[in-house]
Amino acid sequence: MTADERADVPAEHAGLPTDATGPPAEHAGSSGEGVPGDVAPSADPASTELAPLDVVVVTGLSGAGKNTAGRVLEDLGFFVVDNLPPALLQPMVELGARGDLRRFAAVVDVRSRAFSSDLQESIRQLAEAGHRPRIVYVHARNEVLIRRYESNRREHPLQGSGRLVDGIDAERELLTGIAGEADLWVDTSDLNVHQLRATLESAFIAHGAAPEVTATVLSFGFKYGLPLDADLVVDARFLPNPHWIPELRPMTGRDAEVRDYVLGQEHAGEFLDEYMKVLALLLPGYRREGKRYLTLAVGCTGGKHRSVAIAEEFARRLSAVGVTASARHRDLGRE
Repeated sequence: MTADERADVPAEHAGLPTDATGPPAEHAGSSGEGVPGDVAPSADPASTELAPLDVVVVTGLSGAGKNTAGRVLEDLGFFVVDNLPPALLQPMVELGARGDLRRFAAVVDVRSRAFSSDLQESIRQLAEAGHRPRIVYVHARNEVLIRRYESNRREHPLQGSGRLVDGIDAERELLTGIAGEADLWVDTSDLNVHQLRATLESAFIAHGAAPEVTATVLSFGFKYGLPLDADLVVDARFLPNPHWIPELRPMTGRDAEVRDYVLGQEHAGEFLDEYMKVLALLLPGYRREGKRYLTLAVGCTGGKHRSVAIAEEFARRLSAVGVTASARHRDLGRE
């Protein structure tokens, strides 16, 4: 393991150990007609007909977990290159397309220096060449990044003679353009390696065509702050709080008693029905715009009762209408 890898996500603070392993899986293309890359392209160097590759670019903030994400993708069957200069992205993809490479991932960050505009242009050129480039943007809160760097006493690559937080802020500004084009945002502030793996595995489904939209329904507590990676936020605090019922207080929204109490409240069912109609309007638009990953955040005061029960129900209803959906609970157990 290199020193840069250790700086990326210290295991003792980030909960993202670098030696995690998992079963390898196959990633499918976006077509519903099978995996486009099943047939290897011609190896004739004179041929201009190149089969499209699945290309994933992992980028984001230093210390947020890019290298860990790259290792997860490697376990999923991707050929992964770390610290690839943006200018070499297209030549590497084209070289792989002439061989038997079908899935390619590159970890690209500010260590490459010539970064943001070059990376955006390289991704545009790959799309024009018929490949399928997707961007995974990995980030974390400032206080988490500072703790991770201080744990192994390394300098931020943009820190220079200033403070650590100055380097982090400079990097955030540099990444603004590419962050806005990301297909998948992953906030690792509160994730361990298993949760990060589950997030990426749900995004790159094994054995078959990837769904048009993959939804994560995330419960949270407003008193702990809004999730940074939420696309949509709904507020469950209009429902009575089970916290004030002594027999329900120690339970969570996963328990049947709490779930039945929350979903049985006046307007709870109507709220779910009406918001599902909103999602039915939004999802086709997301598909048309090429957005493949949706995070619906459901909040209550502490993230223990109402938001958990509502998130579980949203995930169930989305799955029932053919959307690949899973529920995650950010703040469950914090109280």
